Amino acid sequence: MYKRVRLRDTVEVPPAFLADVTPGLVKQLLQDKLEGRMDEEVGSVVSVIEVHDIGSGAVLPNRPGVYYEAEFDALTFDPQMQELVDGEIVEVVNFGAFVGIGPVDGLLHVSQISDEYLAYDEEGQSLASRDSNRTIGVGDAVRARIVTKSIDERNPRDSKIGLTAKQVGLGKHGWLEAERQKREAQAGED
Repeated sequence: MYKRVRLRDTVEVPPAFLADVTPGLVKQLLQDKLEGRMDEEVGSVVSVIEVHDIGSGAVLPNRPGVYYEAEFDALTFDPQMQELVDGEIVEVVNFGAFVGIGPVDGLLHVSQISDEYLAYDEEGQSLASRDSNRTIGVGDAVRARIVTKSIDERNPRDSKIGLTAKQVGLGKHGWLEAERQKREAQAGED
């Protein structure tokens, strides 16, 4: 889920910039420090939007810069358990598909895509069912539910988001449309 949040953090202003400590400079330093970082409390900081307040600077022994505490607004992405997400398949491997859901990727394990056996096609970067001729591959849009999450604040790329698409209304967008049309046709026959 994307959220606009008010945060506080400290930035070091290098000596070369001390003559003109502006909200624009502090915003750039905050962007360099925080954007792309993952935090258990707020999620992933996507963008620093606006600096509201810059405190008075503090000097630390044996450090050349001056430290300023700033209050600012940021756009964050914090995946929530059971949240429905739409994303795009960015990679297919023999055990499932990685789905881009904002600034992170979630794993849609083969056991969470379909009850049918899915064969892996390495060359075509897809998984395919022999029974229903359904395929899912790189570039396909999917709707899934977040069922597990493990956030690694030190290395955000190592964070793990587990997804499922086996529930009603979830899966590849093309499959969902085909199921809807099938239900409408059956309802028209009744």
